[in-house]
Amino acid sequence: MSKAEIKSPLPGMFYRRPSPDSAPFKNDGDSVSADDVIGLVEVMKSFHEVTAGIDGKAIRFLVDDADAIMAGQALAEVEA
Repeated sequence: MSKAEIKSPLPGMFYRRPSPDSAPFKNDGDSVSADDVIGLVEVMKSFHEVTAGIDGKAIRFLVDDADAIMAGQALAEVEA
């Protein structure tokens, strides 16, 4: 089994939910499609969707909800 990393395109705050009272976009162990949104990066009050970019059987997040992140940082691993 191969693993691929999903990396942040921007620095900012990473959110796994569309809003504080919503369910996460994806949970650890969920399957993903390339166009699935897995989270949001907030930069200066602007939110940018992060998509999986790859089809996979299971996703495992490497950062927590509301963590500060850097551009290029691995957010999750996908088992392809």
